[in-house]
Amino acid sequence: MSDSRIALITGASRGLGRSMATHLARAGVGVIGTYNSRQDEADRLVTELEGQGVPAAALQLDVGNSADFARFAADVRTTLAALGAERLDYLVNNAGVGLDAPYTETTEEQFDELFRIHIKAPFFLTQTLLPLLADGGRILNISSVLARITRPGASVYAAAKGALEVLTRYQAQELGERHIRVNALAPGAIATDFNGGRVRDNLQLNEALANATALGRAGEAEDIGAAVPLILADGFGWANGTRIELSGGQNL
Repeated sequence: MSDSRIALITGASRGLGRSMATHLARAGVGVIGTYNSRQDEADRLVTELEGQGVPAAALQLDVGNSADFARFAADVRTTLAALGAERLDYLVNNAGVGLDAPYTETTEEQFDELFRIHIKAPFFLTQTLLPLLADGGRILNISSVLARITRPGASVYAAAKGALEVLTRYQAQELGERHIRVNALAPGAIATDFNGGRVRDNLQLNEALANATALGRAGEAEDIGAAVPLILADGFGWANGTRIELSGGQNL
């Protein structure tokens, strides 16, 4: 059997998920990453991770379609066997989409989509994968600084992330008997292609965010990815049911 620990990261082919995957690989952790539609990006990630000497695989998953979770779990079980592993050690619920719409103009369809992806998926996908997660494993739910601060246009996204932080506490409590540790990581504004690349490409917005952040800039994917191996490591083992914000001091 493989000696590598294995992490499953949803939405691993780009942005924060990709950075998390590469940093975990540098720490010797194998990765099963999911992608929704861009298999080419996912395949490039697998090649990169394998080049770092860890087992890696990419699986298709639309986290907004909970009816597909049982099929996906079967694929994960098969993939674990192919990688020489028995169980997942880490689960990172990262996949997400953004929305910039005033509260007064947000539609029910938009509301349902964001809640399916940002709260229903971490609830039921985690539940479905629990038989494959090792006792003593770790779950990391990716939240957002917007669960703490307000920004016009983010009401649904922020509300879903707030619900995710509450879910994190309940998961930590109820999975404690298996010594599974569950935390939420809340990034600040990050300059990636998320939500159409608004933070990265809108120079006026980027400057405003920099001015609102104690460290004087918007975040980069590496700021988040580099922290994930530390949060999942044994040395961080007494953190459980906790919200960990990485925002550079945004809107203090």
